Amino acid sequence: MQPLRRVIPFAVSLLLPVSAMAAGGMPQMDSENPLTYWQVVWGAIIFIVLYIVASRFALPKVGAVLEERAAHIARDLEAAQASKAQADSGMAEATAAIAKARNEAQTAINSALDAAKGAAAEQAATLNTRLEKQLAESEGQIAQARTQAMSALREVATETAGTIVARLTGQAPDPQRLNGAIGAALAARGAG
Repeated sequence: MQPLRRVIPFAVSLLLPVSAMAAGGMPQMDSENPLTYWQVVWGAIIFIVLYIVASRFALPKVGAVLEERAAHIARDLEAAQASKAQADSGMAEATAAIAKARNEAQTAINSALDAAKGAAAEQAATLNTRLEKQLAESEGQIAQARTQAMSALREVATETAGTIVARLTGQAPDPQRLNGAIGAALAARGAG
């Protein structure tokens, strides 16, 4: 029966708030109830004890973890900045190397073009010299052929004119007179 005697007051204390609530108010706000006063006192004591325990033991550990985390983040940021600076310098070096390679390539292209232009100019000069020589030779041959043709023209013209005059008149023409007329005709045309 002993355990029942202990349980009955506990059950009565549980029913008390229900009876207070049934009376028309909230049991937590019932200031006439001595249990409400002790609940406030014990709540304050528990809060103070928890605050002291938290401030002496838990909060320093949390603070240490937060400081360690902040230091870790700062180290990571510094490492990231160092990596970024290294990447930027590597990028600058790569850009400089590309620019240098482009300049060298452009210089090589320009020198190759200059060499090709020089070779082409030399070849053109050689060709021009050869062509001028051939042209001079050809002009000489043409002048010689023209001279031969003009001398043959005088003979052909003299024979043709003599034959025509002989057929038309029935008599052979005077060679000196025929030769003078043909010379005058050729001189008038610039052939003679």
